[in-house]
Amino acid sequence: MKKLMLLTVACCVVFALGCAKKVEPAPAPAPAPAPVVESREIAPAPMSPRQIYEADYAKLPTSYTVVKGNCLWWISEFKQIYNDPFMWPLIFKANRSKIKNANLIYPGQNFEIPRAFALDDVKAARHKAGKSKKKSAPEASANLPADLREALGYGF
Repeated sequence: MKKLMLLTVACCVVFALGCAKKVEPAPAPAPAPAPVVESREIAPAPMSPRQIYEADYAKLPTSYTVVKGNCLWWISEFKQIYNDPFMWPLIFKANRSKIKNANLIYPGQNFEIPRAFALDDVKAARHKAGKSKKKSAPEASANLPADLREALGYGF
């Protein structure tokens, strides 16, 4: 009985102390700071909100590869695509040679994402996707070209 009690106490001590701590490598020494050289270059002019928006819009992807479980609705709803599910007909129209039926897309298909389109194209696409004609204008959060945002009266 004494051996069992000693074994229990020993186990409790081991569990209480835990395993050895992991030793982290020492951080590398910081490089010496570069000497300060004064330059007389003119700082670039600050960008306007429209220019910033246009730069961000230009960085958005222009193609998308379908993964299992995707549909055109979800693809157009992705923030980096259109951020508006009702704009899926734009993708469908641009990829008619690859898509025979809008309800049947397959993993591995690579679709073009149109980035240049007119307001009438957007309204027609949203109407085709199920929005009423009264609410066919996209939301302010949708990824639209800067000209369309300005025409709709959305800020940058």
